[in-house]
Amino acid sequence: MAEFLFEIGLEEVPARMIASAEAELLRRTLALLGKEALLPAGFDPLTDAKSYSTPRRLAVLVSDVLERQPDLSEEVVGPSAKIAFKDGAPAPAAEAFARKNGVDVSALRTITTPKGDYVAVTTTKVGRAASEVIASELPKEIAAIYWAKNMRWIAGSKQTFVRPVQWIVALLGEDVVPVSFGGRTAGRASFGHRVLSSGEAFEIETPASYVAQLEGEYVIADVEARRHKIRKALDRVCRTVPGARWREDEALVDKMTHLTEWPDVLLGSFDAAYLDLPEEVLVTVMRDHQNYFAVESAAGKLAPYFLAVTNIALDEENAGIVRQGNERVLRARFNDARFFYDFDQRTPLVERVKLLENVTFQKDLGSYAKKSERVRELCHRLAMTAGMIAPTYDVNAILDAASLAKTDLTTELVKEFTELQGIIGGLYAEKQGVSQVAAEAIYDQYLPASADDRIPRSAEGALLGLADRIDTIAGMFSLGMEPTGSKDPFALRRAANAVVRILAESGLPLTLSDVMGAASPQPEVEAKLKSFFAERVEFYLREAKGQAYDVVKAVMAPGYDEIADVVARAEAVSAARGSEDFLAVSAAFKRMKNILAQAGYQGPTPGTGFIHAFEDPAEAPLARKSLAAVKERHELSNWRSYGERLASVASIRPEVDAFFAQVMVMDPDIAVRTRRLNLLYMVLQNFSDIADFSEIVTAG
Repeated sequence: MAEFLFEIGLEEVPARMIASAEAELLRRTLALLGKEALLPAGFDPLTDAKSYSTPRRLAVLVSDVLERQPDLSEEVVGPSAKIAFKDGAPAPAAEAFARKNGVDVSALRTITTPKGDYVAVTTTKVGRAASEVIASELPKEIAAIYWAKNMRWIAGSKQTFVRPVQWIVALLGEDVVPVSFGGRTAGRASFGHRVLSSGEAFEIETPASYVAQLEGEYVIADVEARRHKIRKALDRVCRTVPGARWREDEALVDKMTHLTEWPDVLLGSFDAAYLDLPEEVLVTVMRDHQNYFAVESAAGKLAPYFLAVTNIALDEENAGIVRQGNERVLRARFNDARFFYDFDQRTPLVERVKLLENVTFQKDLGSYAKKSERVRELCHRLAMTAGMIAPTYDVNAILDAASLAKTDLTTELVKEFTELQGIIGGLYAEKQGVSQVAAEAIYDQYLPASADDRIPRSAEGALLGLADRIDTIAGMFSLGMEPTGSKDPFALRRAANAVVRILAESGLPLTLSDVMGAASPQPEVEAKLKSFFAERVEFYLREAKGQAYDVVKAVMAPGYDEIADVVARAEAVSAARGSEDFLAVSAAFKRMKNILAQAGYQGPTPGTGFIHAFEDPAEAPLARKSLAAVKERHELSNWRSYGERLASVASIRPEVDAFFAQVMVMDPDIAVRTRRLNLLYMVLQNFSDIADFSEIVTAG
C-alpha cells in the first residue's frame, strides 16, 4: 500500500465556490478508489483521507491505497449444454463462447441450473495497477465537479472548468501518476504563495511531506488551520485597543479563510465623525465592500476601528504602508456613503412613491409602484383574515409600511450599496417621522434572508414579509416562471422558505392556504403553489428542525396547512419513536393499511357501524381501546397535546397484538370480513390527524 496525493493548481477560485468543490473532490476520489477495489479492508474515510484547499489549489491525501487491484475470478455462464456440445463434441456455440472468454474449449465445464444444464467457465480478470486506473479514471471525476460558473480557455477544446489549470501533482508513494486534465499532465512540481514564496516551482517529495513543504512556501493548506490562525490573529490584534472586541462574523471568517493562503491581521482606524452615519451603513461598507471586521466597545457600540485580514505576513516595514492604503480606501467609501445619505434626505420617502413607477419589478408584472399596490392590498386581506385589529395591532402602520417598503430602491445609498435594501428604507422612515411600527416593518421586510437570519421583530413586519413574498411567488408562477431542477433565477425557493419560517415561528394565526389564497391565484397556479410549498415545508422540517425523513413523510400526510401544528406533530412523533410499543404499533398500522389497500376498502358504508365490533370477543378489546383513545382526545384541554395522544397510540399495542394473533381479517364470511376491515379503518382514522404512522421506519 502507498499514500496517494492529488493536487490541482488553478488561477484564483472565488471563495464561495471552494468549500463545496474541496468536499466533492474528496468524495469523488474515494468513490473512484472504492469502486475500483483500491481501498484496503477497514479503510475509514474520516481518518484515512484528508482534503485541502486554498484559493489556488484543491488537494486530497489518501493514506492507504492498494498498489494494484486484486485479481477477480468470475464464473461466466454460456449457452445450454445441448447447444454447446453435439454427440460429446464441441459445437460452434461452445467454440465461440470459449474464444470470447479467452480460454480453450477444454476449459469449459457443465453446470446444472434451475433452467437446465449449461456450459460455464471460470475466468480471472487480472487487476490493473493503481497508477493506471487513477490516470485513466480520475480526470473524469475532476471534470464532473460542479461549479456555479465554468470557463473555457484551451483553443479548440470543449473542456471547461472553474479556472484555467496551472499545474497538477499526482503521487502514489514516491511515484508520479500521469493524470492529465485541462491541458496539464501531473508531475511532482507545485507552487507556493504567489508573493511570499520565490515564485519558482518546487517538488513534492512524498505525499506525507505535502503539508509541511507547502508551509515552507508560505501556504497553509489545511482550511481549519487557516481559520484558526485568522481567529487567533483577530483576537490578538484587537487586544491592542483597550476594551475593544471584534464583532463576531463567522461568514466573513469563512470568506477570508478561502481568500488567503498565509493570513495575517492588521488594525486600522477611521475618523470618529463617521460614527454619525447609521451603524448599518458603516458595517456594510466595511464588511461587504472591503472584507473588514467591525470593532466594537464592551457595550456593543461601534468603535472607529477595523480589522483587515491580509494574504501576506505583516512586519514593521510593511504594516504601516498596508494600513494607510486600507484606511485611505475606507475613508473614500465612507465619504461616498455620507454624501449619498445626506443627498437622499432631500426627498422624503412619501415623495418617492411616485418614482417607483419608473422602476421595473418584472416586465409582465409591471413596476414597483404596481407591486406596492398589490402588496398593500395583500397586507389588508391578510390582516383581516388574521383578525389583526387595534389596539393590539397597528393595521394602518402595516398599510403605510407596504406603501413605502420599496421606495428606498430610488435612493442613492441603496443604488450604491444594494445590500442595504429595506434597511435604509426603515432607517429613513424612522428619521422622517414615520411610526416606529411601520419603520421596523420596512427595516425587517427581507428577513429572514437565510437560515441563520431572525424573522421580523413584529407581527406587522411578519405580515409585510409574507405579503411581499407571496405576491412575487404567485406572480412568477402565473407567468410559468417557477423553479426547475437546480435553477431558481428569481430565488423563489428562498422566498417560500421565508414564508414557511414566518408562519411557523411568528405566531400569526394564518395558514398556508390563507397566504396563498390572498394572492387569488388561478386554479392551475394554485395547484402548483401547493406542491411547491409542500416541498418547502418538508425542507423546513428536515433542515431547520432536524426531523428524520420518515417522520416528515408521516406528519405531512394528514396535512401541512398550519405550519406550527405540523412542527408540533413532528416533534411529538420524534420523541415517541424511542418507545418500543410505539414502533410496534406503527408496524401494525402499516400492516392495517396494507390489508385495507389489498382489499380495496374505502371506508364504512351505512349499516356496518364500528359498534358491531363489540359483539365479537376477539375484536372487542381493540374496539374499546380505540374508542377510549378518542374519548381521551376530546377530554384534553389542549387538542395539540400530541405527546399525551401518542402515549395512547403506544398503549393499544397489547390489543393490536392480540387482534392479529386471534383474528383472520379476510374471513370468508363477507359480513365478518367487512366488520373487521371497518374496525381497522376506524383504528387508523382515530389517529390519522397526527400522522400516517405506517410511514415510520420500524426496523433498520
